[in-house]
Parts: sequence; C-alpha cells; structure tokens
Amino acid sequence: MIRMNSASSDNSSIPVLTIDGPSGSGKGTISRLVAQRLGWHYLDSGALYRAVGVAAGWADLDLADPAALVRCAFDTHIGFRDDERGELRVLVNEVDATDELRTETAGAAASAIAAIPEVRAALKDRQRAFRQAPGLVADGRDMGTVIFPDAPFKVFLTASADERAERRYKQLKDKGVSVTLDGLLREILARDARDAQRSVAPLRPAEDAVRIDTTGLGIDTVVEQVLALLPAR
Repeated sequence: MIRMNSASSDNSSIPVLTIDGPSGSGKGTISRLVAQRLGWHYLDSGALYRAVGVAAGWADLDLADPAALVRCAFDTHIGFRDDERGELRVLVNEVDATDELRTETAGAAASAIAAIPEVRAALKDRQRAFRQAPGLVADGRDMGTVIFPDAPFKVFLTASADERAERRYKQLKDKGVSVTLDGLLREILARDARDAQRSVAPLRPAEDAVRIDTTGLGIDTVVEQVLALLPAR
C-alpha cells in the first residue's frame, strides 16, 4: 500500500508522463492503462481532493471555511492499494472510501476544495512524492502545469461535453445510480467553468502538452496514441 503524507527526497531524474484534462475526458482510465503497460506508478490526483472532501464531510466541516479545510488536508491520512482484481482502492483515515469517492457529491466537493489555494499547496508535496522509479503516470488538471512542470512527456485529453456526459451517464447507470443525462451535462459544464476560472492552477493545457481529442475514439486507440509519444521502451 502507498501511503502519502509527506514529501520524498529529490527524484527529479525519474521520468513522468502527465495526463491532464476535464472531467469525463477519459484521463483516469487512460492513465491507469498506460501506467500498467509501462510498468510505472500511477497517481490519481483527483482522488486526493476527493479524499479530503470525504474526510471533510465525515467531520461535518463547512466547505466555505478554508482554514478548516486546510487543516483537514494536512490531517487526513490517504492511502492507495490495489485489490485482488488489480483495481485501485483509496483509504481515507484507514477506511476504504473508494465507492464514496466516486459519487457526484464527492466530485462536487473536490472541485470546490481544489479552488482553495492553501489546500492545493497542502497537497502539492503529497502528489510529488509519487514520483518514484521506474516512472510515474500522473492524471489530473494541473499535473503538467503546476505539479510536474518539468515532466518530459505531457498529454492533454479532451472530448465534447455531450460525449463526456454520455460516458458518465453510462458509468453511473451501470452502477445502479439514478441520474439524468441533462443533469450530468449541466454539472460537467459548471465544473469546466469552475476549473478553468479558478485563480490558482486553472485547467489548461501545458504549453508543451500534446492535445488528444478522445471524442468518438475507443480506449485502446487513445492508449496507443499516448504510448506512441514516448521513446521506444
């Protein structure tokens, strides 16, 4: 199990592939598959913000209270492990909170928390500590611009808002969650605006990132496009 609550020593020579993009662009699925193909570590940065959001909810904290959320970010123990099926599980204060982290409520809380500069600062070292040999695939919204600006490989995934809503709708319906496509589309558009307009680390491609529009593309096709950007392994 990986447990990240402190920074690691200098690891700047270890290669990093960053995969950023908006909600529903496929970055989580693609990043994990690429990491598996490469045999590299994987960082789901969004899970860290969702974990803080869940911990804040458990503690009944006010999401409009930055000071309380910063304390929560520092105090929350967040661990990652693979289960017997090889799927990533997230432990929040030693409790498996993976399913709760995937809810729309957790996503909305994470988006609100991520807009607080002090919370982002509190989680920065935790994210950088994932940079371990032989390499790291990091997915999020500011991996290539803020967390790993020196990464030698950067990708920015996108897709139309309609397709991203369709993907999320199918994912949630398969889990038995009652949602509407129109409602998900509105949430995605609102989150896009919030992520792009925040004052700290807004969602945008790094200048040296390769952009890939995943609209209409299958998962395997996108994985191969990303792997093709790296030198022969």
